[in-house]
Amino acid sequence: MTEEIVVIPGDGIGTEVIPEAQRVLETVIDVEFVEADAGDAVKEQTGEALPQETYDLAASADATLFGAAGETAADVILPLREAVDSFVNIRPAKAYPGVDALRPETDLVFLRENTEGVYSGHEDRLSDDLSTLTRVVTTSASERLAEFACEYVGDRDVNGVTVAHKANVMRETDGRFRDAVVAVAADNGVEVDEVLMDAFATRVCLDPTQFDVIVCPNLAGDVLSDLAAGLVGGLGLLPSANVGPDRALFEPVHGTAPDIAGQGVANPAATILSAAMLLEYLGYDAESKAVHEAVEGVLSDGPRTADLGGDASTTEVTDAIIDRL
Repeated sequence: MTEEIVVIPGDGIGTEVIPEAQRVLETVIDVEFVEADAGDAVKEQTGEALPQETYDLAASADATLFGAAGETAADVILPLREAVDSFVNIRPAKAYPGVDALRPETDLVFLRENTEGVYSGHEDRLSDDLSTLTRVVTTSASERLAEFACEYVGDRDVNGVTVAHKANVMRETDGRFRDAVVAVAADNGVEVDEVLMDAFATRVCLDPTQFDVIVCPNLAGDVLSDLAAGLVGGLGLLPSANVGPDRALFEPVHGTAPDIAGQGVANPAATILSAAMLLEYLGYDAESKAVHEAVEGVLSDGPRTADLGGDASTTEVTDAIIDRL
């Protein structure tokens, strides 16, 4: 069966790494790509950062692969996540052999609530001196994330989850989130530990092996997963998936990297690992594992891009991955 996948390169290095991930996908499955536009360049041309046609394609596709957006990122990625009804953002942070990592023992997965919190968009400028932000947390969204987390750890033979929160201060919002996750975990027989998110930031740096799967509110998941990127060698190694009930959107965490855009030296690993997550989502478990192993092999043995101490081009790294496949 030919899989139809929407690809949205976006801006900056997104236009360089998305084609590399496409080459990898073409190596392992029969696939047809539908390319769509979004981001800064599109807004300059059309006045819209996310054209309705692109939104509709993502909303109807089984899977979408997205690169990066610059200044218009919030106008692109948040609606795209809405298009796939993404209620969870999956962000693995793993150290790979051969990569100079601060904590080479790190192997974490963040399950981040993806629909509400402080990213709900309820901000107001009330005066020259005062702005407000309303944080939204619902039991239903928290429970939906918790149910996913229980299924996720069950499929991977993980003992339990850690819920990171700040319920000691944000008693009503994070308290509601914490209570919902703990209750759902108990109903499913899943062990759950609790940690305050600021304490987590310290403890994960000192000993990341304390944690495995971390369930977080929206902003905490965003910040803490980026912190974990510093433990494993940088954002160039972090893939992610935005999963909804019927479709999903996959993207590297690294952004547009304007300092190196257009030079052909961007690390394609995060985007290719995002493509591996896409393969698993579509049911291609063996192909997903093969891509993961090929990326790990190249990260270990080279060639490597400059961010990892090498001098290889983006294309040369992808060529080496495809050779292994």
